[in-house]
Amino acid sequence: MSDLRITRAKMVLPDQIVYGSLYIEEGRIARIAEGEDPDRIPYSGKTLDAMGQWVLPGLVDLHCDAVEKEVQPRPNTMYPADLALFDLDRKLAGAGITTMFHSLSLGVGLSLRGDHLMTALAKAIREYSRGPCMIRHRLHLRYEISHLKGIGLAEEMIRSGAVHYLSFMDHSPGQGQYRRPGSFEAYVMKNQGVSRDEVADIIQELTERRRRIDRDRLRKLALSAQKLGIPMASHDDDEQADIEQACGLGIRVSEFPLNLDTARYAKNRGLKVCVGAPNIVRGGSHDNNMRAMDAVMDGSADTLCSDYLPQALLSAVFLIADEGIPLYEAVRMVTLAPAQIAEIGGIGAIEPGRLADLVFVERRGRYPFVRRTLVGGRQVYEAALREKAAQIPRHPEFGTR
Repeated sequence: MSDLRITRAKMVLPDQIVYGSLYIEEGRIARIAEGEDPDRIPYSGKTLDAMGQWVLPGLVDLHCDAVEKEVQPRPNTMYPADLALFDLDRKLAGAGITTMFHSLSLGVGLSLRGDHLMTALAKAIREYSRGPCMIRHRLHLRYEISHLKGIGLAEEMIRSGAVHYLSFMDHSPGQGQYRRPGSFEAYVMKNQGVSRDEVADIIQELTERRRRIDRDRLRKLALSAQKLGIPMASHDDDEQADIEQACGLGIRVSEFPLNLDTARYAKNRGLKVCVGAPNIVRGGSHDNNMRAMDAVMDGSADTLCSDYLPQALLSAVFLIADEGIPLYEAVRMVTLAPAQIAEIGGIGAIEPGRLADLVFVERRGRYPFVRRTLVGGRQVYEAALREKAAQIPRHPEFGTR
């Protein structure tokens, strides 16, 4: 791997933004030269002119289930997993994401997901990550605690080393995401095309399974993940009792708390709070829960994830900065903060010794645009905006442009 100098860069460091040059050696950041005039400094290696663009650390996404839609873009329509990952790999690099934790659900039972798809996709991700991919691919296992038959599979996946991040979910009616009366019924009828009577049967069966949850075995599952250094998260917490239960399992992250009071309580209890970037970009929750921006401005949110829309992550960063939060603080929420939660050393910041995962960004109006992405000092993506529409010659036969 050749050495590289990046010049005329607005480098977003963990606690400040500096203008100058960045030196990369053997895929790692070797030196930051603030204020350097490259025209006066001789350099024998390759030089890359950032032309005044922001240079950010590569984004780290702890929770995104976009891969499920890539593999199953329509109901009952399966796309080859290896090809889906190949396509998604390029999209993620273009979104500035250099480390992705693909979120696969085990036992939700309320959508198109199933154990057979999850296990096949988990295997495909593991195999794909060992090949010549553009970015790093990791697995986030989302375990539905009422999926009684699935806990053995979760245990097996953790023992095998396939899981890099584990979250516990409870999508049963009457609490969490479905606390509001009728919200569970409405979701299931819309997404599964069933009648209200059929939903009643689903609720009865789910309620019975939830009653039979083996809490001791659940604690053992969490303990086995802890021993292997796998970070754990709770999901859709909506009251203090949820946070206390999470703490009892050794959980360190509260994903998508449903209200600001719960986010604050989680923060005070020492948990990291993760909110969704699409919530930031849209200006609110699609389920009328907490506005993620409120948690950010309150200081109760530590990190962002893309949830289901990878391209929202970078846009959310700049929208947060528009609200008066320093850009380097907003960037930290999608780089260093998630890298520290996932306990991945060597990434997440522009500092000497760290891997040169870098994203070159410029902004056109409201929208940030990724010009270039480097992973470990190797360029994996480059793009240019078309300044002027090209003239397409008239086709002699059809007379159209």
